[in-house]
Amino acid sequence: MSVLEKIHSPEDVKRLRETELPQLCRELRETVVNTTARTGGHLSSNLGVVELTVAIHRVFDTSHDRLLFDVGHQSYIHKLLTGRRDSFGSLRSFGGLSGFPKPGESVHDAFVAGHASSAVSTGLGMARARTLLGEDYNVIAVVGDGALAGGLTYEGLCDAGASPEPFIVILNDNGMSINKSVGGMARYLSRLRLRHGYIAFKNAFRKFMDRFAGGRWLYSILHRIKQGVKEAIFNCSFFEDMGFLYVGPVDGHNLKELTEALKIARDARGPVLVHVITTKGKGYQYAEANPDAFHGVKSFDPATGVIPAAGACFSSVFGDELCRLAAEDRRILAVTAAMPSGTGLSEFALRYPGRFFDVGICEGHAASMIGGAAERGCVPVFAVYSTFLQRSYDMLLQDIAMGREHAVLAVDRAGLSGEDGETHQGSMDVSFLTSIPNMTVWSPASFGELRDMLRHAVLEESGPVAVRYPKGGEGAYTGGGAEPALKLREGGDFTLVTYGISVNTALAAADLLEKRGLSVDLIKLGRIKPIDYGPVEASVRRTGRLLVLEEAVAGGCVGQQIAAELAARGVVLKALILKNLGDRFIPHGTVEELRRFCGIDAQSVAEAIAAKRGTISDTEDDHGKDET
Repeated sequence: MSVLEKIHSPEDVKRLRETELPQLCRELRETVVNTTARTGGHLSSNLGVVELTVAIHRVFDTSHDRLLFDVGHQSYIHKLLTGRRDSFGSLRSFGGLSGFPKPGESVHDAFVAGHASSAVSTGLGMARARTLLGEDYNVIAVVGDGALAGGLTYEGLCDAGASPEPFIVILNDNGMSINKSVGGMARYLSRLRLRHGYIAFKNAFRKFMDRFAGGRWLYSILHRIKQGVKEAIFNCSFFEDMGFLYVGPVDGHNLKELTEALKIARDARGPVLVHVITTKGKGYQYAEANPDAFHGVKSFDPATGVIPAAGACFSSVFGDELCRLAAEDRRILAVTAAMPSGTGLSEFALRYPGRFFDVGICEGHAASMIGGAAERGCVPVFAVYSTFLQRSYDMLLQDIAMGREHAVLAVDRAGLSGEDGETHQGSMDVSFLTSIPNMTVWSPASFGELRDMLRHAVLEESGPVAVRYPKGGEGAYTGGGAEPALKLREGGDFTLVTYGISVNTALAAADLLEKRGLSVDLIKLGRIKPIDYGPVEASVRRTGRLLVLEEAVAGGCVGQQIAAELAARGVVLKALILKNLGDRFIPHGTVEELRRFCGIDAQSVAEAIAAKRGTISDTEDDHGKDET
């Protein structure tokens, strides 16, 4: 009989006999493998935390206690154990379960999480609120060793270690983030993994002292002696020096050891760090052998582990072109924040290891570093997902733009990125990049334009430059060049302005309108800062009507900038339609589903233009009835 089928809530996990737990773990792994094989998702990281998550639910009550996952993509097992097993097949599907913790889904999800290194700070805030409000619950933050490299984690640890707040940090140490963890902390944890005898020594010593009357008192007197013995045998613990009770290392796939360690942490009255050693991809041979390939997967064959070969995409085209540029100019160096494969830099790392730098999950540091490298004469290219670039906004201002440093930002996953949802949509970069003084921003619509615009940005521009491009492949538009603005269609009923991959939607909308007897002036912007307003103004003075289409939030979008500039130039519009993502965070789903949801698909664009054109005569001034 299936053990997993008995689990409808964490209380059912607590009721299981210990002999049933190994089968539960096997069934959890099978479910995650078979589901992600169909829906895609984060596989290796979830396989590595099966026993840990089961142990957490054996010891804590997450309907009351607060469990935080950092980064959050390793929460699938938690979802399966907290009443969401029957809907797990909808994982990452539009309207279905999120691939990340989401309080709107379940009381067991404590906080939205999708970016690394914030859980310690968030958890400490919850712990302090608990004390201030006189409440009683545990706060547990599960932090991966890759997220431990982020500066925000250190800020949280420093504050938490100096605080008397009871607070548990579980360090999930698998030696990986997405690719293999890098940096000094990774080396430190590698040495620490050799200390398996320490916790046994500490527990045995404490139990021995408890046998005697006054043992607790004597234990406290001997504490300094114990510390001296420990430091003579083992290296001093970094975490204990920060103020944490250090528990570990613990075998992350041994439920008995895990449960004992978590009970120790629960009963301690102060900050505790439980160091858990896990294997990423555990229990699925293909993921264990190649955990980075199975970190984030699309559909695959679970029986063979074969992942269908991916075709060319913007990331791979970027990586190829950057390798060509590096062969021509030795000043070029490439930087990534723990994402060499995801950003297309794996080949660059192999060809030019001396000019490739993976800084770990430290986007702010990466931005400051490339500012310094640029100031000394290199041409650094920082390849980073749009959603993660947000984390380095201050450094972009202070350490790059203010000094007009020639650093290039290769902004991957710009626009809608799909099934990872709110935390990963690249919807903000247009607003914040175009707000930065001295910044130039290019937005290629095709592979050819990406090659040409990247080459232009690296070799011909001065000052900071961003080249932003989407996830996946190109569409019907396959032109090249690095033109600030380009007219693709001639028409008199409406001016349609767009940029980037949205040009394909605009072309499809123009075709639909043509069937209705309407024609549009279609202008594609290749550069969105500074905008070449000349072609737009000339077109709008002729058509009198403007629609701007973009995959960006409304605030500070290109459409707002164009509308403001036209007004300043005295252009009076009969109609203005701004088609964008609105003032909201966009949920998970396929990109096409999300475009329909946001009303920026071809059909919606065509209908908006047809409706507005049909209600306005050539002489009617409908200014003020603009649709956003």
